[in-house]
Amino acid sequence: MILQAAGFAVLSALSPPALLVVAVYLSSARPRRTLAIYLAGAVTMTVVLGIVLLLVIHAGGFNHPHQRQPRYGLRLGLGVIAVSASLVLSRRKPRPPRPDKKPGVIARLMNHPAPIAAFAVGLLLFAPSVSFIAAIQVIATAKASDALTALALVIVVLIDVMFIWLPLVLYLAAPEATTRALQAANAWLRAHSHVLTVLLLAIAGAVLIGNGIYGLV
Repeated sequence: MILQAAGFAVLSALSPPALLVVAVYLSSARPRRTLAIYLAGAVTMTVVLGIVLLLVIHAGGFNHPHQRQPRYGLRLGLGVIAVSASLVLSRRKPRPPRPDKKPGVIARLMNHPAPIAAFAVGLLLFAPSVSFIAAIQVIATAKASDALTALALVIVVLIDVMFIWLPLVLYLAAPEATTRALQAANAWLRAHSHVLTVLLLAIAGAVLIGNGIYGLV
């Protein structure tokens, strides 16, 4: 159960925008504080969503043995959604930046120095993905004790936000080297974020579809 949930959590953690924000915050005036607050927002969102999804799945009876088909049907549906989203995004070519265009909500919040802005960015960027929902569904539908369920949820949350706390730990150990590496990664991610997003959605969708079909068959 934990390994399967962790696998879906890894797919959820692979988010180019989340890492882009880390690179920007490490170049800010107070990088450690800003990144820690960003991490707090991300953890808050994932924990709250995880608990809510667990309760919803239990309330819907999806954790009962006779609900095997609906459980795997949901994963199949999530996979179809992810693949469809990747196809739609692949047909939309990224537009070149326009100086007269008003920046989006995330960009405006990132340019704001207040701690509440960094917390809000963490909340917004870590809204539920199909992979995160699948990870929580694996936990919720497993025949496990409350203690093991809580441990699995903690592991999924830690994995889901690992591209925030891991750079923060590396920054505390080696600030200059970490900043240089992430600044280089920032430029590469900005240039390839569209392709990466399409590819990651396609991979997550394929895994979910395969898992759903396997469970149904």
